[in-house]
Amino acid sequence: MKKALKVDLHLHTAEDPEDRISHDSQTLVERAHDLGFDAIAITLHDRQLTDPRLSARARDLGIVLLPGIERTIEGRHVVLLNFPSAAERVRNLDEIAALKAKCNGLVVAPHPFFPHSSCLRGWMDTHADLFDAVEWSYFWTAGVNFNRRAARWASEHGKPMIGNSDLHDLRQLGRTYSLVAAEPGADAVCDAIRAGRVTLQTAPVPTSELLQVLTGMVARGRKAAAPGRALATT
Repeated sequence: MKKALKVDLHLHTAEDPEDRISHDSQTLVERAHDLGFDAIAITLHDRQLTDPRLSARARDLGIVLLPGIERTIEGRHVVLLNFPSAAERVRNLDEIAALKAKCNGLVVAPHPFFPHSSCLRGWMDTHADLFDAVEWSYFWTAGVNFNRRAARWASEHGKPMIGNSDLHDLRQLGRTYSLVAAEPGADAVCDAIRAGRVTLQTAPVPTSELLQVLTGMVARGRKAAAPGRALATT
């Protein structure tokens, strides 16, 4: 039996146009290699990261670097994987569906039931067919876990759960991730997840670590909005 790929498909770096993050994409790729990851996606807010040097470095390290973006649609976040650069310009869920029909893109519902205005919440029911997978996020402890509702929804709708870190701090990497039964390659990873050949790997975050990660995110703050464009809410 072929080895399952260790995968994290929701990662942010200093190249993000909205969040201030201390590590850059090169540092993240190196850290992912150290932790044995086989495939990752850097999902900047509303922009796909295109860097041939980074792609080459990932290949040298044996890491599949999937195209990714965390797109803000009417204030809510959707993770789009293996989509073309046109994903930066989609303005609503119908446009995502139309673009998805033309490519092998994977639509993931990130942290869908967390208590924040950027989370999908009711859109999960009204647009259930659009989502290929539901995220189990790093951000949970033994006492507080907003992922449980996402897991129930995924079970009720026959959708796979994938573990992602929604990484803003390198300490997050490796606590919540996925094992995907696929050959190494962006299309193969997406096909396998869509088919349910994915296993969630996760452990609760110690409260002290979570507080450090969240405090760092708040302390670093957000970047100024580009002219004519409002920032997303998280």
